[in-house]
Amino acid sequence: QYEMLRAMREFLQWRQGDAIILAEANVLPSTDMNYFGRSGDRMHMMFNFQVNQHLFYALAASDARPLRRALNATQRLPKTAQWGMFLRNNDELDLGRLTEMQRETVFAAFGPEPTMQLYERGIRRRLAPMLDGDRRRIEMAYSLMFTLPGAGVLRYGDELGMGDDLSLPERQCARTPMQWSTEPNAGFTKSENPILPVIHEGPYGYDHVNAAAQRRDPDSLLNWTERIIRMRKEVPEIGWGRFESIATGDSSVLAIRYDWRNNSALFVHNLGSAPREISLTVKAPEGSGRLLVNLLSEDHSQADADGRHRLLLEGYGYRWYRIGGLDYLLK
Repeated sequence: QYEMLRAMREFLQWRQGDAIILAEANVLPSTDMNYFGRSGDRMHMMFNFQVNQHLFYALAASDARPLRRALNATQRLPKTAQWGMFLRNNDELDLGRLTEMQRETVFAAFGPEPTMQLYERGIRRRLAPMLDGDRRRIEMAYSLMFTLPGAGVLRYGDELGMGDDLSLPERQCARTPMQWSTEPNAGFTKSENPILPVIHEGPYGYDHVNAAAQRRDPDSLLNWTERIIRMRKEVPEIGWGRFESIATGDSSVLAIRYDWRNNSALFVHNLGSAPREISLTVKAPEGSGRLLVNLLSEDHSQADADGRHRLLLEGYGYRWYRIGGLDYLLK
């Protein structure tokens, strides 16, 4: 079967050189190389289910430590392969790789009702209702996903904060039509009887959540997502560089550093609802790392006399920094 994967890749690359094969294989890290190939000649990309499941535990428990372990366990990759990092997909959120305690913690936080669960190991909901429609939490979750080592994969409708219809069976509840506008059936179809009904009632109904309205609103989730994707493309260290977790002294705060071609970037996320103050030391590939240049705002950080950066993160706060910068930014 592994020879078949290699043959599929060879065929695809001869026929369409810029295409990729994205595998959906929920496997243990010890078998990842069976799918990528030791020399990177099988699958181009795979969804990282190991990280995905521990990411949701981290969000539920405000505890980054299991997520760090999952990232380290899946760190080894051929140079021609890449992870697909995601939050939600068309199926349920599979929690089968977590311990029973961890799984119950995620259920309690994001799918406490039996109608929200599936197969006794998963949650059949979209991201926005899982996070109670809280814009701060949604932004932080997607900021975290886009800054994990790999390529971010965004599911249709999540850039709007679409909801789900739990009255539909099994996985269908989160596969409702895209909500384009306030036209009939959300502008998705002219049919009077769509195969799946459009969400038309409640806070996630298409009258309230649709692409047309959000395109006109500069502060909408859609426009925030567009801006964060644009910034992600300007930080190639995430996809190409080596990464390491930086000690923050607080289990609720995850800090990841990337190094690539003498450039470095640092990403810090507060997984909890309470403000956190952390202190960390950052070395630059060239220079002292005295300056952290904020890529999303003017809130830069300058190290103190001890060479440490002291950062105050609001609840569900996140920071994107480039390490080092122009001297004139230093006070």
